[in-house]
Parts: sequence; structure tokens; C-alpha cells
Amino acid sequence: MKIRTLLAGSLALLMAAALAVQAADGTITYSSTRGSSVSIEGTANMIHTTWWVKGTLIAGSLQVGPGFPTEPGQAVTPGKVQAQATNVFIRVKSLRSTEKDGKPYSDSMDDVMYDHFKADKYPLISYRLKELTLKEAPKSKDAPYVFDSMGELTIAGITKALSMAVNVLPLEGKKLKITGSTTVKMSDYKVGPVEKVIPVLNVGIKTGDAVKLDFEWMLMQRAPPKAAASK
Repeated sequence: MKIRTLLAGSLALLMAAALAVQAADGTITYSSTRGSSVSIEGTANMIHTTWWVKGTLIAGSLQVGPGFPTEPGQAVTPGKVQAQATNVFIRVKSLRSTEKDGKPYSDSMDDVMYDHFKADKYPLISYRLKELTLKEAPKSKDAPYVFDSMGELTIAGITKALSMAVNVLPLEGKKLKITGSTTVKMSDYKVGPVEKVIPVLNVGIKTGDAVKLDFEWMLMQRAPPKAAASK
């Protein structure tokens, strides 16, 4: 029992030491908080037919190093910055079909969407950040920092490289708002189009391949780990 207690204590001290080294390196960790949103917008073969899918849950964390703007109006130098996003994901079944104004559209359409995304087998849409480069400093204190990002997006078990511009806006209270927009082809992820016949009109609807993804990711800075007390 004493040996187990000593081993457990040693492991706790090693973990605390590792976190302390991380903090000493200037690494700051942000975690997802309330207020995030994601929107998928697509088209169909009928004129003026646009559909929307929206969600309010983005999970994950972001670790950043020196040179990453953490305060409004902070002076920064353009170029690559140390940043790593881990465990960033959206649960497929947290997404809902909506009208343009955000009102719920159709439960049956949600079920069709989940089926096409293979949600039972692949319940998450995930993202991994590989590189972040500061492209443009803000023109005012309330404007965002503009970055070029390179990462990997996984949908329905298929992973593809994804490059897009993202805006980072430091907020009061040690918060960040990260926004971005990109277009992807669902066929790249082996997600086929939704095809449906409207009985009354006897017209077939088929969704387009390209969809627009928009997101707003809200994060809050974690408190730095406390150093282990020495006896």
C-alpha cells in the first residue's frame, strides 16, 4: 500500500512539474466556452433553393505561445506563431436544419442529414490545427487579427487538409473569439447529395456538392497551474 501511495504521489508531482514547465515556457491554454456557433449553407438544383444547418456547440482547446495576441490591441509581429488546437470537434447530432432566420426546419431532414454524415459510425466532425501564420495586424483596437491557418478537417471518417483565413479577436476577461469561413466539397468526404422528391409537385430535389462553413468559436483562458507546495 505504501509503495502504491508513493508511486501515485510521484506521478502527481511529475504531472504538476510538466504543467509548471509548460507555463514557464509562456504557453497559454484556452478552452471552449459558451457562445460558439457553426453554420453550414448549401444549395439545391431548384432555383433560389438554399438550405441551412446550424449548431451552437464547439468543443476543444487551444494552446498558444509567445507572439500570439491575447489582449485587445496587443502589438504583434507578422509571421508564424506557436499554436495548437486539440480535441476540437462538433457532434453531428448537435446540428439542426433551420430556416434562414435560425428557426427549426424539419426533424425528418435532420435524420436524413445524420444518415448522410454516417453519424452513428462517425459521431464527430473534428479539426486539428497544424500551422498558424499572422498575416495582418488589426487596424484598430476593436478589429481582429487576421491569420492564415493550415489544418485537417475530418468528416464521416475522412480526413482532408484544409487551409483558410481566420480572425482572432481578444476580448476582455481573458476570452478569445475566433471566426472563419470556408467552402468544402462534400464528395471529398464521401458524403453523397441528399435527393428527395416532392410528391405534390412531382419534382426531384438534389443538394449541391459545395457547402459553405462558417464558425464562431468562443474560448476562455485557463488559470495557470499552481506550483506544487514544497515541504
